[in-house]
Amino acid sequence: MNIFQLFLVSVYGICLAFIFCYSLVQLHLTYLYWTRKKKQKPPLTPAASQKWPTVTVQLPLYNERYVVERLIDAVAALDYPRHLLQIQLLDDSTDDTSSLIQQKISDYSESGIRFEHIRRPERTGYKAGALQYGLERATGTFIAIFDADFVPAPDFLQRTIPAFTHERIGVVQTRWGHLNSEYSLLTRLQAFGLNAHFTIEQSGRNSGGHFINFNGTAGVWRKNCIIDAGGWQPDTLTEDLDLSYRAQLRGWQFSYLEEVEAPAELPAAMGALKSQQFRWTKGAAETARKHLLQVLRSPVPFLTKLHATFHLLNSSVFVCVLITAILSIPILYLKHNEPGLELLFKLGSLLILSLFSLLAFYWTALYQETRSAWLTTKRFVPEFFLFLSMSMGLSLHNSVAVLEGYSGKKTPFIRTPKHNLVQCRGTWRQHAYTVASINAVTLLEGLLSLYFGYGIVTAFRLQDFGLVPFHVMLTLGFGSVSFYSLFHSRRA
Repeated sequence: MNIFQLFLVSVYGICLAFIFCYSLVQLHLTYLYWTRKKKQKPPLTPAASQKWPTVTVQLPLYNERYVVERLIDAVAALDYPRHLLQIQLLDDSTDDTSSLIQQKISDYSESGIRFEHIRRPERTGYKAGALQYGLERATGTFIAIFDADFVPAPDFLQRTIPAFTHERIGVVQTRWGHLNSEYSLLTRLQAFGLNAHFTIEQSGRNSGGHFINFNGTAGVWRKNCIIDAGGWQPDTLTEDLDLSYRAQLRGWQFSYLEEVEAPAELPAAMGALKSQQFRWTKGAAETARKHLLQVLRSPVPFLTKLHATFHLLNSSVFVCVLITAILSIPILYLKHNEPGLELLFKLGSLLILSLFSLLAFYWTALYQETRSAWLTTKRFVPEFFLFLSMSMGLSLHNSVAVLEGYSGKKTPFIRTPKHNLVQCRGTWRQHAYTVASINAVTLLEGLLSLYFGYGIVTAFRLQDFGLVPFHVMLTLGFGSVSFYSLFHSRRA
């Protein structure tokens, strides 16, 4: 084996090892989740004599004509003493959203609700800048935040404020629900992945005493916690993850309420999904660049450091998946031509072990919905296969975002467009805010689909079928991501 071949095998092995370690962490979170379920306390209910604190509800808005009225109606319906409630509409819009807000506020002029329509002189710092601008004018002891597509239930504050059981709890985060999970295959697969995050990851980390993150919306902050942690900062695309780590590194505790759900809209078009994924993955890489060394040097327990490390580096999985996938075909040839290295090439079995860990992780999340092992398995098999394929298909797009994040390259905050889609009703086509997704990455995704199709053919030529399932998912994943990108751009 020459130096180049040794290099290929080394890189392939390192990427496999990272994926394997990441999957073991996910498996440990699954274990923590099941442990938590056995010890779970009943949900908190406010006492009749509850003394309610002042709350500021912040609604960061930027060109939200399709959902802003629904949002205002939902927040106006919050069952909370109105004299203790301040509602800030942090409006950076450049379209007719502002006039819709003004009209809606006038409809509630007799209600006694304190709405404040706040317009900044400049849209500096994007969402983080808007939240910080509002924070400086907030009168509440607690700050509840909702993105434009969320529809909180009237009892949201009554169920979250009592969870601040002591002075060092800085955040109460709730679970995201989905208004349109049945809209299309694309939204069903997104719901499948997000449900696992909000069921297993958030609950597992929180019950294990490890760092979790505020998810940017559908949560409540203690105002003093935000101030103590340094406020909202716009130097990453995930201002929520950044502030979460700054607060927890300063000793603040977070609480996650799985039983409280706030429904929201899932992106229905590939362009919108890609822009959201780009922001999340690049922002996570930027936050890792900013905080990882500080986490490793902090006096927190080793297991918390381990979970925090993989939490911050989780977007790097896309890079490892992409590299492993591209190298898998040369590795097939190398394995065929170097039979003496058979033991070394059994590294590929790490993929199988990783798969079993992910099976347990996602199966558990789905089981919490169905409460039936048979129904869970029946739904799980096709959904997990398609979800994993789609995730692999997004690995090129997300790897670009991750590498930009680690390199320090700055890009604007591109918000995810919302179109008022509820289950199978509504349309995003011909609406404003649609995001085109045809670019060089789209063309490369199509070429990679053909490349991995060639990998399937190669397996039959070499009579080595160990990686065929992997190559089938890659072919399907890159092909579907490329197809949806082209199809949705055309329909938009």
